[in-house]
Amino acid sequence: MNVKSKYLLLSLPVVFIMGCNGCKNQNGNTTINHNDTTHVNEVASPALSAFNADSAYVYTKKQVDFGPRVPGTEAHSKCLQFLIDNLKRDGLNVTIQESTAKTYDGKHFKFENVIASSDTQNHSRILLCGHWDTRPFADLDTVDPEKPFDGADDGASSAAVLLEIGRHLKQYPAGVGVDLVFFDLEDYGQQTDDDFPHMQDSWALGSQYWAKNLSAGYAQHCRFGILLDMVGGKDAVFPMEGTSMHYAPDVVSKIWKIAGDIGYGNYFTYDKTTATTDDHTYVNELSGIPTIDIVDYRMETHDYPYFHHKHSDSMNVIDTTTLHVVGRVLMKVIYSEKSGQTPQS
Repeated sequence: MNVKSKYLLLSLPVVFIMGCNGCKNQNGNTTINHNDTTHVNEVASPALSAFNADSAYVYTKKQVDFGPRVPGTEAHSKCLQFLIDNLKRDGLNVTIQESTAKTYDGKHFKFENVIASSDTQNHSRILLCGHWDTRPFADLDTVDPEKPFDGADDGASSAAVLLEIGRHLKQYPAGVGVDLVFFDLEDYGQQTDDDFPHMQDSWALGSQYWAKNLSAGYAQHCRFGILLDMVGGKDAVFPMEGTSMHYAPDVVSKIWKIAGDIGYGNYFTYDKTTATTDDHTYVNELSGIPTIDIVDYRMETHDYPYFHHKHSDSMNVIDTTTLHVVGRVLMKVIYSEKSGQTPQS
């Protein structure tokens, strides 16, 4: 993700691209007591309670243990297989979307977006997504800025929450199809400033490709999308992010209300950030699917967490309480949908 983008994106071209180029078909946890006082309806309650933060923590650690998941590395390949194996084990329909892209520094990389879907016959869909790759250099650090970092929060935590949600979709049918999309090559962009706004398009290369190559009719059937980015850090705060508020304010309001209703208003705050460039930027611009970003953004510093794109982004910053909060909110969102109407911006 781009560190900070102060320019607001002003147009929403609705482009429904047909086909799916480059796609190939692939077809005992401990518990944690957070002393919730959550009250949910009887249908949603079992699924909501099923989300296990300890399991999400383990998913995070297993990714980190492979090493930095930089495209083109052995760690990246091993993590890809880990994602596929777990999603297929959980009974989801798994597709790997492969392509190549040229990064801002002139290098070419093969990348793989992983798409895992539940209830594939249901035309009504919800998109949950996040990136699984790691930035190849800790360029915001003062020590060894040219070397890669663990990416425990920035990449692994969002993929872990998606994996943990996917673990329950078969056991607890949601009444709506859920598509978990793990974007690749998100974090190989060039840091920029207001003088060079065009460099924002060097980020989120996997999601740009995904949004340009949707299957026929998907955008019309997808009610909304939720992007996760840095959702496992200690003392995380999720304000209303600027690009989300521009493209999908009703979706933001819906999810933040749910978070407040189940007791997590101190995490999902009503502060507003400037616009940022992230995967949801291109999902909105290129597909027209109203998509919001749940992203840790510390308002007191007007920036991302202190460990963003630094070597300190390790398992030491991952907190099961944060994973628990995000996972429970998403489960409540999913199992509250059923035959409801698509939120419109």
